[in-house]
This record gives sequence, C-alpha cells and structure tokens, in this order.
Amino acid sequence: MTPNVASMSLGPSRRSFLASTGFAAAAVAGGMPLLTACGESDSGSREGTTSGKAADKLLPTYVGSKVAQPDLPAKNGSAAGYTGRVDLTALATSVPDKLGTGAAFTIMSPFWGAPPKPGNAYYTALDAAAGTKITWQNQDGNTYGEKLGAVLASSSIPDMVVVPSWELGGKIPNAINAKFMDLGPYLAGDKVKKYPNLAAIPSDAWRMSLFGGALRGIPLPSAAAGFIVPYYRKDIFDEKGWSVPKSPEEFLSWAKEATSAKAKVYACGDMSWSAQAIFGTRPAGTLGWNIGDDGKLTYRIEDPAFLEALEWVRKLFDAGVVHPDDRARSGDVAQRFTAGKVLAFNSDMSAWYSKTAEQAQSHPDFQIDAMDYFGPDGGDPTLWASQPAVLWSLIRKGASKETVENALAAANFSAAPYGTKERMLVDYGVEGTHYTVKDGVPVKTDQGNSEVINAWSSLAAPAPYVAHPDLPDVARKQVEWQQRMGAFMKKTSTYGMNIVEPSRYANLRSQFEQLELDYVRGHKKLSDVQQAISTWKSSGGDKLRDWYKELLDKNGSGN
Repeated sequence: MTPNVASMSLGPSRRSFLASTGFAAAAVAGGMPLLTACGESDSGSREGTTSGKAADKLLPTYVGSKVAQPDLPAKNGSAAGYTGRVDLTALATSVPDKLGTGAAFTIMSPFWGAPPKPGNAYYTALDAAAGTKITWQNQDGNTYGEKLGAVLASSSIPDMVVVPSWELGGKIPNAINAKFMDLGPYLAGDKVKKYPNLAAIPSDAWRMSLFGGALRGIPLPSAAAGFIVPYYRKDIFDEKGWSVPKSPEEFLSWAKEATSAKAKVYACGDMSWSAQAIFGTRPAGTLGWNIGDDGKLTYRIEDPAFLEALEWVRKLFDAGVVHPDDRARSGDVAQRFTAGKVLAFNSDMSAWYSKTAEQAQSHPDFQIDAMDYFGPDGGDPTLWASQPAVLWSLIRKGASKETVENALAAANFSAAPYGTKERMLVDYGVEGTHYTVKDGVPVKTDQGNSEVINAWSSLAAPAPYVAHPDLPDVARKQVEWQQRMGAFMKKTSTYGMNIVEPSRYANLRSQFEQLELDYVRGHKKLSDVQQAISTWKSSGGDKLRDWYKELLDKNGSGN
C-alpha cells in the first residue's frame, strides 16, 4: 500500500503536495469553547484559539485501531513503519456496512497533475464500496488559494471543501468560521464511534483543528517529526569517497569540491528549507511564535537563527555551488538530482520512496539517502515539531443531514488503517484494473497511475504511517531517520493550536517569503532584511505579539 507519509513544513508541502506524500491534515470541533484574545464580527468570524479543558469537551472520543500493528512503532514523533508484507488475501475489514446512502454531493479539492475523467473506474469503485455518489471538482493545486478564496466569497459553495493550512491567509480563516458547519453533533465525544476509522485519528489532530470553537472539519493527521529531508546521492558519495557533511562548514567545503560548472554538475539545489533546520529557525505562520528561556515571546524573524540560516544559504549561492536553475527557480530540482546534475537537495519525505521507485529499473545503482541534521556548530540540532494536522475537509453550512452523513461516510472510508480492504482500495484501486499482484506485492498499472491519485486520500487519513511493500527498506530508513531526528525535537509555544489571527494582521508577514528568496540569491542586502524586520515590528508585529501574549496567558502554552 502507498504510504501516508508524515507532514511537511509549509513551504515544501505547498509545492509538492502529491498523492504519494500522504496528506497531513487537521480538523475542527464543536460546542461553546473558551475563546481568548478574540472578537466576533457581524459575519460570525472569531479570532483566537481553543485549548485546554474547553477543547477537550469538543473532541471525538479516541478509539485506536488494532489492525496490522507496525514493525516500527511511532517514536520521538515519528510515523509508524511497516517493513513486512501484508497478506493481500487476508485483509481486515474496517467498514463492515456501507454508511453512505448513495445521495449525491460535491467535493472541491486541490489536485496536482491531470485529474482523471469523471466516472472513471477508480471513482466508481470507491463510490460503490462506500455507498457514496461524489462529483469531484478538482482544482489546480498550484493556484488553489485563488480558487478557494473566490469560492468562499461566493454564494455557491460545494458540499465539501478541502482546505490546506498554507492557504489560511487573508480572509479565509474567518470565511471558514462563517461558511462551514459545526460537526460536533455528529462527531463529538462518543458520537464518533459510528465512524470507527475517524475515532482512531489521534486527538492531537482533532484538537489543533478548532476553528471558531466548533468541529467544522475532518483531519489528515501528521507526524510531529515531519521534517524536511536533506537528501544526497549516496551512490555518488560512495563512488567519490566523500563523507557526509556534519556541520555547515563541512557542507560548504564539500560543495565546493563536488561542484564542476564545466561538467554542469552542482553540489546542491536551494537548501533554504534545510538551513532553517540546521540553524534552528522556527516555522513560518502561527507556529513561529515561542516563549524563550528568557521568558520573552518572539516571532521567528526576531530570532538570530533566522538571519544565520539566510546568511549560510547566501554563502552557498555566492560560492557557485547551487545549480543555476535553482537560482532561477526553474525546472524540477528532483529531476536534476536523479540525473546527477545536483547531488543534494531538500524535499518532503515522499521523495525517498518516489525517486527510488522511479529509478529502480532504468538506474539500478541509484541510491538516495538522507543526511542527519547537525547544528550551527556541528553539534546537535534544534528541530521544531510540525503541527499534528495541517489540512482539513469541511462541510458547508446548510448541507442536509443526508449530505453530512454521506460526506462523513466517505471520510471514514478514506481514514481506513493500513492492512484493511478499504485502505487497499483507496491506495491502489481495483485489482486487475488499477494494479496487479506480483510476488505478493501490488503494482499499479498505467490506468492506476493515472486514476488512483490525489482525490479520496485528501478527505481523511489514519494515524501517520509509512509502508512500501515493494521497497520495505525505504520505509525502514524513513522511519528510523524520523526517530533519530525526533530526538532533537522541540515544540513551540503555539504547538497543537489552530490560531486565527486578527484579520488586520493578515498581510503583515507576506513580504518575507519573497525577501528571503531575493536575499539568498544576492538580489537584496542584509540591511534590507533587517529593515523589513523593523518595519514588521512597527507596523503591527509588536501589537500582534501583545495579542499572542494574552492568548497564551489565558490558554497556556502548547509545549
């Protein structure tokens, strides 16, 4: 079965949210919570967060799955790992009775690649098994934010909408509160037991999903140790006799040795995402706020680590070790990596499997591996936990009871655990049509590769796990790497909280993504970044800090 790989940091998740990545997610809860540092407008929007006892009252009862216990249990925030083969002739059943009534409803979801045609064999088989009748409104994932904003501003909203966390800018958070329903009457407490696969989703994934104090969606949970991975070409390292770098200085030294502009071989792509982990930079967004050992609350850009990470990446660009196409932000760095034109790059966890599988036949000597993170001085790193959920499927306000129950039936089917018939159908489709079995391992057909992607798996997911029956050693390496790195993991003060900031601060930090890109490429000066930080403080950052301080004082810290 395909993996449900741990969540990625926001940047890479936004750019590489493919079927094989295993969506990370979050959901929401219902009731009358304690909302702090918040206000409510005439449109019904609410600011703040819900946590502690107020949140606990809104959560579904957790009932863990006992199907297919993992070979590598989750540890240090990792996903669970399955390195053995599941007997495909003896799969368990997690949905013994169809919960859907066959009533038609629509779902809008981001999609990467070419969507399959309506009525295809995969959609038809899933509808038949779950008792649903879904019309998919798949939208280009690269421009999904624009479409989502337009739809939420209109009076015509699909019955169910998938919302990734990286699209939670501007007016979208308040629109979620205003346009999507409270699912508490269907899922809070023991009500969720009607949907056992949803009941097996970890409580942290539900807890951080509270929007405006109501259970408005369904989560795809994510492993806390869902760090961006610094990949390298192990086969080429072994051939050249290179040691894997263990400090920023060693990396730069190796990069200069490995780069040959004449041969069009460069050490790396843009390593900005890995640099943030090396120097301990906190994630962007609400997770970037933290109370330090000195008791002061700061945002990520105020931490010296923010500039240190940028300055190191600038050194890589200045040294000419970054591929010119990465400087220009063109093409696909993963393709340059497999072609041997780039020897190190950073991406989400899915690339480990997808690139190994892709190269297995044509390039059997190809080996991809991951560097262990090091700190700025070559010592232990400081890594920040990913949120336990970063994507939601939500149901519009005003949907009929039958529509809600059919949507929940679809989500419950999609959340089936590893080792079940339902998970097999979601991940591989129909045997003989979408996959064949070779030596006990399912192998997708061309039709499977074109149809069994990006749709059903966005509705909900089980607790994070990794499993590759065809490449079990990759699954083992992925989980073991997460467990090693998870030992150095910390949680920010806002961990596990779904926070809706006041709309007046919606665009406060919007300039920084482009500014960071420009600075490391030499288009901006350090003083430009420093000035932007000062401007951020004076134009609302300091006031936003006060807002966060009040919120954390009343709700408590997430760590």
